[in-house]
Amino acid sequence: MMRFTCSMIIGGILATMLMGATSMAADNQGSGLPLAPGPFQPTAESLRQYQCPEWFRDAKFGIWAHWGPQAVPRQGDWYARRMYLEDDKDYKHHLATYGHPSKHGYKDIIPLWKAEKWQPERLMDLYQKAGARYFVSMGVHHDNFDLWDSKHHRWNAANMGPKRDVVGEWQKAAQKFGLKFGVSEHLGASYNWFQSSHGADQAGPLAGVPYDGADRQYWDLYHPKHDEPFGGKEKWYSKNPEWHQTWFRRIQDLVDHYQPDLLYTDGGIPFGQVGRSLVAHFYNANIARSGGHLGAVYNCKNIGSGEYIEGACVQDVERGAMRDINPRPWQTDTSTADWFYTDPPFRKRAEPKSAAQVIRLLADIVSKNGNLLLNVVQYADGSLPPESQRLVEEMAVWMAVNSEAIHGTRPWKAYGEGPTVVAGGHFQEDFPFTAEDVRFTTKGDVLYAIALGVPTKPLRIKSLGKDAKLLDRPIAGIQLLGSQEKLDWSQQPDALVIPCPAKMPCDHAVALKITFGP
Repeated sequence: MMRFTCSMIIGGILATMLMGATSMAADNQGSGLPLAPGPFQPTAESLRQYQCPEWFRDAKFGIWAHWGPQAVPRQGDWYARRMYLEDDKDYKHHLATYGHPSKHGYKDIIPLWKAEKWQPERLMDLYQKAGARYFVSMGVHHDNFDLWDSKHHRWNAANMGPKRDVVGEWQKAAQKFGLKFGVSEHLGASYNWFQSSHGADQAGPLAGVPYDGADRQYWDLYHPKHDEPFGGKEKWYSKNPEWHQTWFRRIQDLVDHYQPDLLYTDGGIPFGQVGRSLVAHFYNANIARSGGHLGAVYNCKNIGSGEYIEGACVQDVERGAMRDINPRPWQTDTSTADWFYTDPPFRKRAEPKSAAQVIRLLADIVSKNGNLLLNVVQYADGSLPPESQRLVEEMAVWMAVNSEAIHGTRPWKAYGEGPTVVAGGHFQEDFPFTAEDVRFTTKGDVLYAIALGVPTKPLRIKSLGKDAKLLDRPIAGIQLLGSQEKLDWSQQPDALVIPCPAKMPCDHAVALKITFGP
């Protein structure tokens, strides 16, 4: 795989800038899309030259605000679509709470999102203490509502709802606390996803009365009615070329306005050359701002429709993990519960996660060369539910003791050992880890062994026994992070044996720091 050095990148920028008028004309002739000059072009071959920046590899843990008007009903994810599906619980909730969607539709939910208790700096302080090294703001969800001061779309948070530039305020808070900043876009699927708003009841007193999506004055929110179906691998992204251009303009505006370090797409790269053009533009613009250094991260998925180009992005695994060490950096995205806040009787996809679950999942992911991006669920008013507050506070306590085994580490020769089998892939994340499950990370000459639980009996690590032959130097010392107690360990043929100290330094998981002699 080709790698960019600084001199190669700067040379590429200079060469491209010298040919600026010609290359821009060629881009416009081919797709009508203006691209920032630079070494990346909207081809798979060009994008495969991407190399993940070291900041992302060091960060390991990010927090995401998957937040917006859909938090208002407190019914979880995809409310804007499901409130128009007659047999869905969200439809029944909407009917009972707000009225029939022919008169009271999603457009009428948006003004109810006021974010009146939202304090981004207070939250960022919590997140930084919890160990986050990057923060991702929702840019736009499938509901087609932009959370920034959008110059191409009137349905945006600066103009409606909270009347605040949500992305901009999150960015300022992240920068104040030293976190890298990212944005997520879920817009590509919106054109087909939101067609439910054009339906009508099939039964009852209002059967046949169109929902408010049929009103042309709101088609810039709901999209025009069309016949493309939604659902499944081939129906996630529309084939409408006009929509492709709209998507490009709005996401380019998001990228150019806020210049994020990370851009997340909810799916594969959308719309062929149009999507590849956006990725090339994102990379080139980042290089130009950084004096020739590529520091941008683009997340996309290898499932669903769209294009996945191996090596062109940092692969994102939704609510899942990898089975083994991946040679390329990757990311899991998951949530503390459902993606938007859900009242307890109506949880759809997930019960709230505990700090123990998140910490153990994080250690497993990091041992396999991955990062964890965790959505911390918020109320519509911007404050944290008690379970979210408790989780980030417990994360902060654990990170204060064990962060050196996470941040800035790299995978070891083996990711770990233990009885729990981790299924690889999307939507598989609830693993019953125990203290016998151990994960390895390394930094310089130090090896860390993280037990995914708190041992109550001597810990036996088979991978570090004399007969395992994974160590090329003798062990000189072992320290339990957060503890001053001397450990009376022994390296036996079949395992490294570490007795439990009298007092454990933290809950949920413990980390051993292993140093070596000559």
